[in-house]
Amino acid sequence: MLRQHELIKRVKSYDPGADVNALNRAYIFSMEAHGAQKRASGDPYFSHPVEVAGILSDKKLDCDSIITGLLHDTVEDTVATMEDIQGLFGEDVARLVDGVTKLSQIETLSDRAKQAENFRKLLLAMSEDIRVLLVKQADRLHNMRTLEFIRSEDKRALIARETMDIYAPLAERIGILDWKEELEDRAFAELNADARMSIVKRLQYLREKGGDLIGRVTLELTQTLADCGVKAEVTGREKSPYSIWRKMRRKNIGFEQLSDIMAFRVVVSQIQDCYQALGAIHGHYRVIPGRFKDYVSIPKPNDYRSLHTSVYGPENQRIEIQIRTHEMHQVAELGVAAHWQFKQNVMTDGRQFRWLRELLEILEHAEAPEEFLEHTKLEMFSDQVFCFSPKGDLMELPQGASPVDFAYAVHTEIGDTCVGAKINGQEAPLRTELKNGDQIEILTGLDQSPSPSWESFVVTGKARACIRRFVRSQTREQYNRLGQEIIEKAFRREGRKVTKKTMTSVLLKLSCRTVDDLLVAVGQGRYTGQDVFAAAYPRTGRNRQRAAPISGDGKGISEYAVPIRGLIPGMAVHLAVCCHPLPGDQIVGIVATGKGITVHTSDCETLSNFIEMPEQWVDVQWEVGAEDASIHVSRINVILANRPGCLAAMTAVIGRYKGNISNLKITDRSKDFFEMQIDIEVSDVQHLTNIIAGLRADSAVGSVERTQR
Repeated sequence: MLRQHELIKRVKSYDPGADVNALNRAYIFSMEAHGAQKRASGDPYFSHPVEVAGILSDKKLDCDSIITGLLHDTVEDTVATMEDIQGLFGEDVARLVDGVTKLSQIETLSDRAKQAENFRKLLLAMSEDIRVLLVKQADRLHNMRTLEFIRSEDKRALIARETMDIYAPLAERIGILDWKEELEDRAFAELNADARMSIVKRLQYLREKGGDLIGRVTLELTQTLADCGVKAEVTGREKSPYSIWRKMRRKNIGFEQLSDIMAFRVVVSQIQDCYQALGAIHGHYRVIPGRFKDYVSIPKPNDYRSLHTSVYGPENQRIEIQIRTHEMHQVAELGVAAHWQFKQNVMTDGRQFRWLRELLEILEHAEAPEEFLEHTKLEMFSDQVFCFSPKGDLMELPQGASPVDFAYAVHTEIGDTCVGAKINGQEAPLRTELKNGDQIEILTGLDQSPSPSWESFVVTGKARACIRRFVRSQTREQYNRLGQEIIEKAFRREGRKVTKKTMTSVLLKLSCRTVDDLLVAVGQGRYTGQDVFAAAYPRTGRNRQRAAPISGDGKGISEYAVPIRGLIPGMAVHLAVCCHPLPGDQIVGIVATGKGITVHTSDCETLSNFIEMPEQWVDVQWEVGAEDASIHVSRINVILANRPGCLAAMTAVIGRYKGNISNLKITDRSKDFFEMQIDIEVSDVQHLTNIIAGLRADSAVGSVERTQR
């Protein structure tokens, strides 16, 4: 544990003007406040805040941050109050301590919900002052160093997983890479101790077998650069066990197949020396294609700058080399602490915080803490691609991003109204994966809204959160409308009218706060229209038996059936994939709790599963005269002659009738015939009937039938 004078000496070594009196008072205040408290290791609890302060001083943080490190647990774990802190150390320190103070555990939430809620509050706190995150990271780092003393295996695993998912990525975001590496490796040791030990033993074996290979490569690199007139400091190291294990998993290879387990750092004086050193290295060693990255001209979001390359070094070893200036090295080692000015609690460089603003935007659009945690993990773990707007503005996006991700990164409104995109001047599908250097132009439309299908290919947390928010709002609106239709039909069947007074009177009985909540609950299938009627008229509401679904042309149920319109897959009403109903088909609805109505054709085989569940049946019909430009998929079985040109003739018939083949699967093949299943996009049952008639008229077609599956 650092002694008081040792901590003061360390801070004054990089900050001669540090408030020594305040540091001394904070050290003594923390020691007295924690008193006889003990850590799980048996050490005095006071040793923890002192070690946190020491970790912060290693990064040359300001005096207020060091004091916060000393005091960060006093308010929660001792009798000290925020008023005490503010009175003794000032408003700035009190605000930092308040931001870092551990959050109370909410017993009603799941462990994952606690983790997500804590992270949400941490993010909000660090948006006010980044030093909150720096102190919290130092706190977590020391806790990971003493994790082994926690007896509960489940608790250790939970802390390690949270460290891997949240704190390590955040350490990378703020540019403190040694914290990131240590956090990952210590979490890895807890979560997969056997795998880590195996890698450590293999690294030890390679060292014993190959001798001081790192030393030999360091000398050779230094000499190679000197011969080209580049004065440089060269250091080398083995990669961490966790980074090796992650690469083995990503590439699905064994340890023996790994080649680049060594990394070397070349530090030079000026930027031009970086490129001169790169030329010297590429001229001396054989370059591994596709491994060069220029983070000097395009820095990472955390302001990290270096040239990265990989070559075949001595003894044909694959080695990774990072080339940077002394100033870049300082930033790489200290991260935001290297050059941030903490004046009036305002960050002086807004660009540095773009990633934080993006996370805050995700927080704004996410509905639940767990959803926010999911989206931010996506955002923090991803490598980056760099794209440009038509005006030349640079946009950093996660690898795998699409034009939709780009649109939401520009502005939420641009994303919501996106209808298309041009990549490098050429129109491209919205699901196209963007590449480094692409120029993106987003096309928008006034009446456009997000498509639920976008969620299947977007990768940024902001895009996913915005799409989900829209889908939620649309889904509730559809459930509301569907619930209203169901209730009205149920009351009409009983010869009653729905009134506002009637609806209000049943709210308490059905555990709903508002009429809107009741309508949504019925639309979701949590209650039936008959349930609502029974609650309103208890003497008669449950005496009537529901009639069986009516077959034939469906006209007999039109007065009581719920009209189906505005179908949006996955929302309140959706079409069954087992029978692919089309507008014009005779249909019936099955209500599933929380999923609304699934529409089946009345002869669908799946309906036999619901014979004993009459409460889940609901009469539905296609809305007469409704304009519906939707495309529906139907499946047909075709037996086609096995002769040249027959397949082309068949597809020509489908095209002539304006059908579109979305999928084709050959199920059987003989000398004379093909048998195949074809999924065709059509507008309604009449459209499909016309296509089938056209196919039957073709001599190449042996038979064609509509099928359910």
